[in-house]
Amino acid sequence: MTTPDNQASNSADRHIPWMLVALEQAKKSALGGEIPVGAVLIHQNRLLAAAGNSPIGSQDPTAHAEILAIREAARNLGNYRMPGTTIYVTLEPCIMCMGAIIQARIDRLVFGAHDPKAGAVESCYHIGSDALLNHTITIESGILAEECGAILKDFFRGKRRK
Repeated sequence: MTTPDNQASNSADRHIPWMLVALEQAKKSALGGEIPVGAVLIHQNRLLAAAGNSPIGSQDPTAHAEILAIREAARNLGNYRMPGTTIYVTLEPCIMCMGAIIQARIDRLVFGAHDPKAGAVESCYHIGSDALLNHTITIESGILAEECGAILKDFFRGKRRK
C-alpha cells in the first residue's frame, strides 16, 4: 500500500484515510484479545509501517502499537531517525511511546481519542510540545476521535460482560 485517497481539502480531512488504516490495526489487535490501539507511520504519503497493540500476546510490556510501528519503520528505512515522518495513532500515546516518538525524531503525531488516565500528549502531560526536550513535534488530535474511542469502549464493555 502506498497511499490512501488523500484528496481531502481541509487539514483534518487529509488525515482521515491514514487514521482509518490505524483503526484497522486496532481492530486486528482487539480480535487477538489486545487493547485495540493501532498505529501507522508514513513518509511522503507512503506507508512505512503499521501495527496494533501486542503486549499480551508477545509477553512484552513495550509492545504498544506505536513502538512496534516505529521498530518496523526503522528497519524499513535502515535508520533509527525518522525526520519527515508522521505517526497516526488511534489513542493518545503514553509516556513510553512519546519517548520513542521523540527519540525517533518523528515530525508529526496525529491521534484520535484522548486518554484521560495515561495520555502523555495533552491529557496528563504535554510531552513533545512543552519545549523541554531536544525535539518538538507537530501535534494534531481528535481525528476520528469518536470512532477511535468507540472501539476502546466496545472492547472494555465486552470484557466486563465476560
